[in-house]
Parts: sequence; structure tokens; C-alpha cells
Amino acid sequence: MTDDHAALLAELEDQEDALAFTSFDNLTAWRLGTLVAERALAERLPVAVAVRRNGQRLFHVGLPGSSADNDVWLDRKMAVVDLYGRSSYLVGTRFRASGGHFDTGSRLDTARYAAHGGAFPVLVRGVGCVGSVAVSGLPEAEDHRVVVEGITAFLAADAR
Repeated sequence: MTDDHAALLAELEDQEDALAFTSFDNLTAWRLGTLVAERALAERLPVAVAVRRNGQRLFHVGLPGSSADNDVWLDRKMAVVDLYGRSSYLVGTRFRASGGHFDTGSRLDTARYAAHGGAFPVLVRGVGCVGSVAVSGLPEAEDHRVVVEGITAFLAADAR
């Protein structure tokens, strides 16, 4: 494992430790999805945004410049979160850090799973992973950034 991989893995794990909800219901999903989408719209990002809880899609929007292909990527990245309970970026980075690649090393159907950045687990304290929030349309580190910044802003506003 390189120092770059180790630093990125530590950062991604710290994000998951820090970004947990006290509860998460349908209204929370809608509010979170709306906040992430509005922030992306303000940056003029050509992305699609989705939020799921327990397999049910509770929020979805395709912003200007996004396409149906982004919806497929959302589903594939969210499937990784569903399976591993970790962010899609963290899962993919772990494979790369060990010298492998998710597409070949996971032995999962790449038409259904994508360990590329952009899907983040909805973690509820005392419960664990109950869903995911995802962005698709940018390079993986940017998709991940948009999600993490959105969750961070949401939790900060919710704490007030």
C-alpha cells in the first residue's frame, strides 16, 4: 500500500465515522437530497442525485447536463454501499490499495456494482447503514466530494 492510498483510506474512514445521523426517515431523505441537489445546481454541476433507505428510492433528480447513464451509475454505486455498508469510494480504494481492482477482485457483476466514488452510506448512530446518498456525473473524487460536503452541511444545519 502506498502512502497516498493509506492517507486516502484514513480520510474516507474518518468521514464515515463523523457523518452519522441520529435518525433517518422519508422526510430526512427528501431534505438531504434537496440540499445536495441545490448545492450541485449552484455549482452548475451536470449530475444526478439519489437517496435511498432500505432499498427504496426516496429522492432522485437529474440536473441539467446529466443523462440516463448517470442513473445507471447511481444504481451501481449504491449497490456497493448496500453490499458493503461503506462508501463506494472507500471500497474501490481498498481494492486499489491492496494492488487489485474491484471489477476483477470482487467477483461481482460489473453491470450491477461499481466501486467508484459518489455513493455514501446513510449511517444512523446505534443502528448502522440504512441506505445511501449518491451523486453521478463527475470524476469519482468529485462525485464523492459533492456527497460528503452535502451531508456535512445537512448535519451541521440539523444540529442548530
